Amino acid sequence: MIEVGAKINTDFAIDIVKKGEEQTVIFDELLDRPTIVSVYMRNNTSGCDKQNKSLAAEADWFDEQGYNLVAISKDTCGSHKNYAEKLGINYVLASDPEYKFAEATDSIVEKNMFGNTYEAPTRSAYLIDTDGTVRAVIEKVNTKDHAGELKDMIKNL
Repeated sequence: MIEVGAKINTDFAIDIVKKGEEQTVIFDELLDRPTIVSVYMRNNTSGCDKQNKSLAAEADWFDEQGYNLVAISKDTCGSHKNYAEKLGINYVLASDPEYKFAEATDSIVEKNMFGNTYEAPTRSAYLIDTDGTVRAVIEKVNTKDHAGELKDMIKNL
């Protein structure tokens, strides 16, 4: 896991859904102001839905405080468009099936589900400054109160 104060590589292309439109951007383009990146596993699953509902309910607060919100999973942009509509998400959803962001933050771990071992990103969150510097990390997201824990993180900077 990347440490606070380290810079991530922001020079990679990523597909996003922003205001209902699909785009391919260089990750650095998402950092036009301090940005919170929330990593989740998959659309339309219980924990991930709670995590994103929490963010969606408080998205305006983060915007008013000067922060971008980006939620990232391996889902396709087509899935993200439907998911955003279903949950009322007005922040950026990023599609990262190759785990480029997880590689940049050194957050790929071994997981085990139903006896199968595989590698995937941790359910974590990062506050990244405009120059790619990691200002804060939540290593294990509280899915029920994700927005609350992010607010606390910001207040404690």
